[in-house]
Amino acid sequence: MPVSNAKHTYTTILARNGNTIAEVKSISGPEMSLNAIDVTHLNSPDAFKEFVGGMRDGGEVSIEGNFYPGDTNGQKGLHDDLVAATMQTFVLTFPTAMATTWTFTALVTKFKTEAPLDDKVPFSASMKISGKPVLAITLSTGMSGWAGIEENAGAALVEVPGFAIGTFEYSCTVNTLSTWVKMTPTAAAHTITIHDYFDDSYQTVASGNQSGALDIGAADTVTQIDVTVQETGKVAKTYVFYIVRP
Repeated sequence: MPVSNAKHTYTTILARNGNTIAEVKSISGPEMSLNAIDVTHLNSPDAFKEFVGGMRDGGEVSIEGNFYPGDTNGQKGLHDDLVAATMQTFVLTFPTAMATTWTFTALVTKFKTEAPLDDKVPFSASMKISGKPVLAITLSTGMSGWAGIEENAGAALVEVPGFAIGTFEYSCTVNTLSTWVKMTPTAAAHTITIHDYFDDSYQTVASGNQSGALDIGAADTVTQIDVTVQETGKVAKTYVFYIVRP
């Protein structure tokens, strides 16, 4: 029996200006189209209409999700882009196994919230693509090295398992007195972005350079910190670190 190559949509994300839009439940688009120009004439062969290709249209991207006003650089950012008519950069990233992204610039043309009876508060938004959306199907090479993690209540920390280029999830336990960590990733020719889920903050660091302080949660909590590396025109790779504070 043939085995399908289909992949589950779980972990698909849409990022606005490098910031993942929170709690998105569905994404539609891009829906590209080509204008067909009718060039039929009185002697068209076999009395069939003839067409030539005209202008292309990148179409729209529409999203729906759970409304979270605290998502300053995501959902609230979409609202602000619409009000200011700001052209923004977006990256739609499918699950890692697919190694596929759409990158496009767009204007936010719709932003909507609702208040249905006995239900969650949803939001929806639409983005009109300007220019050509770029479909990338090649993975970035990823991190080439890892100088480790440092905490403010001690020295270097040990991640588990030990770092390897092809391993994408790690855990690390800090001293209970630590309130932040710093990371030093290496990925030449990549853009390196660190996302601290504790305060939903982002940092961009140069390859081989140490990040600024990344705040972590209180004692008896786990803070997720993602390190995303991306080469131009290729699909990003994300390394997830779970920082345990006992």
